[in-house]
This record gives sequence, C-alpha cells and structure tokens, in this order.
Amino acid sequence: MDSLLQENKPKRNYTGYLIGAVVGIVIIGVAVTALLMRPSNEEQVATILENSVQEGTPEFEALTKNIVIATHRDTVESPNAFGSISMYIKGEMTNRGTRTLTGVEINVSVVDIENNVIKEKRVLAVPAHAPSLAPGETMTVTLSIDGFTAKDDRANIRWRVTAIRAE
Repeated sequence: MDSLLQENKPKRNYTGYLIGAVVGIVIIGVAVTALLMRPSNEEQVATILENSVQEGTPEFEALTKNIVIATHRDTVESPNAFGSISMYIKGEMTNRGTRTLTGVEINVSVVDIENNVIKEKRVLAVPAHAPSLAPGETMTVTLSIDGFTAKDDRANIRWRVTAIRAE
C-alpha cells in the first residue's frame, strides 16, 4: 500500500533545455553582430557616390543636360491614419547621353504654386532602382514623401540631379 501512495516521478534532465538556450543565445549574438557590422545607408550612398561629379562643375552640366526626368501620371497622394498626407511619386528618367550612368542622386521637391518648396527628399536612383542606365534607356524612379497637411498647396513636383557617376 505504501508503494501505491508514493509517487514515482522521474528525475528531469534539464541539460537539453540548457544546451538549446545557449545555442539560441549564440545565434542571436551572431545575428546582432552581423547587423551592427553592416555600414549605414548614408555610408553606402557615400561610397557609391565617392567618385561622382557634383553640381557646379562643367562636366556635371554636360552630363545633366542629357538626363530627362518626367513625373509619371501614376503619382498619387493618400491620407493616412494620423491625419497627414503621403505622396507616392513616380517618375521616368531617360539617359539621352552617350555615357552609361552608374550612379545618379536626385533631389525631388514638392512645390506650391509660387515655386516655394514644401517638402523635398534625396534619393539614389542608380544603382538603387537599376544597376546602371545605358544611353537611350529609360527607368522608373519611385519614392514616397510623408507629412503633408491638407492645407499644403502641392502644385508641382520638381526633379533635380545632384550627383552623377558615369563610365
């Protein structure tokens, strides 16, 4: 009778749980280290545009006169849950020059009826949207600009090339 009243609980072995926890912590540590070792977006853009031609030089003027950027009709504005308005801008960039472009930075501005800038954003079009832009090619550039109010007069979109790297 005494044997029936005694509970024979098996001894638990927590070694498997301990090994699993240690392996999980090591994997998380390696993943965090790998993410921290990656350069930031600003550093990546700086590396891409390192040998680019900047505004104000004669070579820059010669290259930009052959780049045409037009706002696409699919550009939309949309209110969000926080009461502000986001614009999803789409443009088409064409290289009418004779050199292949391997890096193009663009400043996109939303202006009012008097050409005052309401909001602007810089984007790296090449190589972010395409690896390069050969002569005669056209590519689509998309971006979003957030934080507009209903009172903002969003009359037009201005595209301006700010840096170019060509082969």
